[in-house]
Amino acid sequence: MVFSLPFHIPRFFRPTFLDVFNLTNTSLGDIFAVYGITAMLTYFPGGFIADYFSARILLAFSLISTALGGLYLAQFPSQQGLLFLFAYWGVTSILLFWAALIRATREWGGKLTQGRAFGLLDGGRGLVAAGAASIAVLVFSTTLPIDVDSATHIQRKQAIVYVIYTYSILTFFGGVLVYWILPRNDSALITSKLTIENIKNVLHLNVVWYQAIIVFCAYCGYKGLDNYALYAVDVLNMNEVESARFTSIAAYLRPVAAVAAGLLADKYLANNIVKYSFLLLIICYSLLIFIGPTTSMINIIFANLIITYIAVFALRGVYFALLEESKVSKEVTGIAVGLISVIGFLPDIFFYPIAGRLLDAAPGVQGHQYFFALLAIISIVGITITITLLRYIKRV
Repeated sequence: MVFSLPFHIPRFFRPTFLDVFNLTNTSLGDIFAVYGITAMLTYFPGGFIADYFSARILLAFSLISTALGGLYLAQFPSQQGLLFLFAYWGVTSILLFWAALIRATREWGGKLTQGRAFGLLDGGRGLVAAGAASIAVLVFSTTLPIDVDSATHIQRKQAIVYVIYTYSILTFFGGVLVYWILPRNDSALITSKLTIENIKNVLHLNVVWYQAIIVFCAYCGYKGLDNYALYAVDVLNMNEVESARFTSIAAYLRPVAAVAAGLLADKYLANNIVKYSFLLLIICYSLLIFIGPTTSMINIIFANLIITYIAVFALRGVYFALLEESKVSKEVTGIAVGLISVIGFLPDIFFYPIAGRLLDAAPGVQGHQYFFALLAIISIVGITITITLLRYIKRV
């Protein structure tokens, strides 16, 4: 839930969100870039904090403070206000949250079930995200008139307000739930020492840099999913409710893909799952570049979109399981996660601005084809680095 307010509303309700906040794809991309900058600045210190303090307190505080930002979003702030809000969310959803989450999961997974642990983590995240999206779509659709296209600007704003409050309440409840359910004494997580030597050791690990690039490429694919709601409207001729419903239903693929990838990773290595997931993305993105929205091609387009969802969710389910396969010491998990995240999640800064400019410069089918070409190139880099990492691990 911690990422639902900054990301899920613009993802599942993109056309309406742009309309009621009077934004272009470019301006929304710039707003996300501010989130990315503040997130990047907090990943690394967040790694140090995660190695010292209770995950229970860190996660609960992050969720509750993020939920409070939803109250401000519901007031329809100006573009400058949105820049401030997303900068705030970049801190609340990352600094005390991200590294603590990954460290706790790695400890829980032990030596033999890292794939299962991270697969269940991302699968669980995906199931909650999809369930929350379904609730939000229901709220959204019941607020609008039956003839969605006839909805006035005021009706669209009211519908988004209800969606914002829905996500805010669920996020706040998530914080309360975490506080009461996670172990009160998780001293097993507080084992590392922040030393210059530990930092140097992590910086000199080639496997950490390889993993950072893999996460970077996979995360670009995940960011690309946020464009699918707009693609459904612009290219597939869906209305706003149909588009939101399609993307929210597709989100249910995440728990299935992530858990399956995790189980397979424990048996066949996470590296192999990552490699074949990138291969699937390259094939699907390449097809989407050249396929037009003709009647005979619609089913093929939908099939490719669904496969990209599965491949991206599989990647997210296992890419942090590479930490154990690469034999990164658990004592420096927080530092390693901080470094990997600084590089791996850099797309939060630049991806939306680039995508927004591509789509605004060539409206319609052509802009989306340029967008898929960008994703195909990034996936080629991803599979190349994954193969390089696998060979490096075998050598050492």
